[in-house]
Amino acid sequence: MPFDGVVAKNVAMELYDILVGGRIDKIYQPEQDEILIHIRAKGQNYKLLLSANASYPRIHLTSLSKENPMNPPVFCMLLRKHLQGGRIVNIEFYDFERIISVHVEALNEMGDTTYKKLLIEIMGKHSNIILLNDNDIIIDSIKHIDSDISRVREVMPARLYTFPPGQDKENPEKINLDEFMKKTKSQSGIRISKYLLNSIKGFSPLLCDEVCYRAQVDAKTPIDKLTDEELEKIKNSLSEIILKISSSNFTPCIAWSDQTKRKPLDFHSLEITQYPILEYNSSICHILDLFYTSKDNAERLVQKKSALNKILNNYLDRCNKKIAIHQDTLRQVADRDKFKLYGELITANIYCIPKNAKKVSLLNYYSENNEYIDIPLDENLLPQDNAQMYFKKFAKAKNAFNYASAQLEDAYKELEYIESVIQNLDSATSTQEIEEIRQELVNVGYLSESRSSKNKKNVRPLEPYRYKSSDGYDILVGRNNVQNDILTLKTASSNDLWLHTKNIPGSHVIVKKQAGDIPDTTLIEAALIAAYHSKGKMSSHVEVDYTQVKNVKKPKGAKPGMVTYVNYKTIVVTPDENKIRNLEYKYKKVDKE
Repeated sequence: MPFDGVVAKNVAMELYDILVGGRIDKIYQPEQDEILIHIRAKGQNYKLLLSANASYPRIHLTSLSKENPMNPPVFCMLLRKHLQGGRIVNIEFYDFERIISVHVEALNEMGDTTYKKLLIEIMGKHSNIILLNDNDIIIDSIKHIDSDISRVREVMPARLYTFPPGQDKENPEKINLDEFMKKTKSQSGIRISKYLLNSIKGFSPLLCDEVCYRAQVDAKTPIDKLTDEELEKIKNSLSEIILKISSSNFTPCIAWSDQTKRKPLDFHSLEITQYPILEYNSSICHILDLFYTSKDNAERLVQKKSALNKILNNYLDRCNKKIAIHQDTLRQVADRDKFKLYGELITANIYCIPKNAKKVSLLNYYSENNEYIDIPLDENLLPQDNAQMYFKKFAKAKNAFNYASAQLEDAYKELEYIESVIQNLDSATSTQEIEEIRQELVNVGYLSESRSSKNKKNVRPLEPYRYKSSDGYDILVGRNNVQNDILTLKTASSNDLWLHTKNIPGSHVIVKKQAGDIPDTTLIEAALIAAYHSKGKMSSHVEVDYTQVKNVKKPKGAKPGMVTYVNYKTIVVTPDENKIRNLEYKYKKVDKE
């Protein structure tokens, strides 16, 4: 995990500089495995977060505010009893283990000074938050570990606290690299990154990969396959990193998946050069807070999106089934005109058709070749009744054709709408965007309105995305179908330029008109933006239609975002991701949430 022993050292040093001497004001337990401590230190207020969550255990200062339970848990009440009002006198870090303790001096009920340690162990699913007295006796912990769970080490009240079993690894600050590399050469069959991980304290898989990356060596290469030159590069890379650790020359950073900074990938106290997009900050606590908040937001978005996607995909399947049924009906009545022809030929030749005939061959006087047609007859009906039978079949088939055609057109429109909503949902980057899409589905009738959404009606709607072209033109992009309608039909002027991907779900894009014609440069940039905000985002040669806003109309009764347009031209662009990143960076997209 990214929170390794090196990060733990960096965090402990930063917390020591900021919090030592500060007083604990309030203590909360917003989650079952999480503690939030409000501290007043050096004239400022801080919030210290300690989490023993199995997936994201950590300790750092945070700006996050969470809703607290009405009745505080027992462990929270215990911490308040022993620590609230106390002064932080020390913060310790233990030999590159992911263990940090906060030492607190406080008064007990008798007014005597006592010393307590609030200790956090950051060890994945075994993470814990433990309160100790000055003799290292456990007062209590957020998770109890008895002998049934672990025979090696109990974490229970009144037990003496012992550190987790040590591992046979070397302290990076005391390592002799020459001796270490000699041992390394004698290894065989083990990957170089795995060997580093098993041999050096405080190193995470990420940091081991970074050592290999800086040495330009594949981290998965077995040691016995490495050349002497490659081993020397590993040594130099390792030496560089260890020097930074020993001198506490940290460079806290977070790695992002792209320039939008929506998805965090990793973080560390040292520069992780294996990632192309890094954000730096002098505070490791800021990096940790940003990483875990972004991670939490991303997971919440995925959860909210998945619920709506499930509903939309059900409607999508239903819509495709409707289309298949109506298409099958149209195929069945494709030859409906022959029934009308049979009826007319029987009527024209009724005088020469014998009774009780099973079929008759009649001249098709509509054909230029004077062909004869064999017409099946019902022998129990008179010729005129057979003619009426075929006229009724024709009328029924014609009605079926007209109904199926109308229903098929409606189904295609519904399919287009649902696909546009799915595209908007896929592009959503905030919970409010998702909530606005949900409300749109409520208004259209796809969802029922919940009580919680009724209380959110006073929330201010989001603004469109805003770009500035290289020629200085404002480019606006709708976030969802409702906003597309507002943008195109209300916000835009009649002479503004309107763009949309051809036959592909996407956002409405408006280029605000200025004096003179819109330059080709701005047109191309707007088309790139339109392609980027569409289902064709990852495609090549995307067709984008453009016309003046006055040529765009909304049909009566059409669903949100659905419009028709005339007098348009088409431009073909390829929304290359690197170009889009450059556009986003260049124009500094403003998200006014």
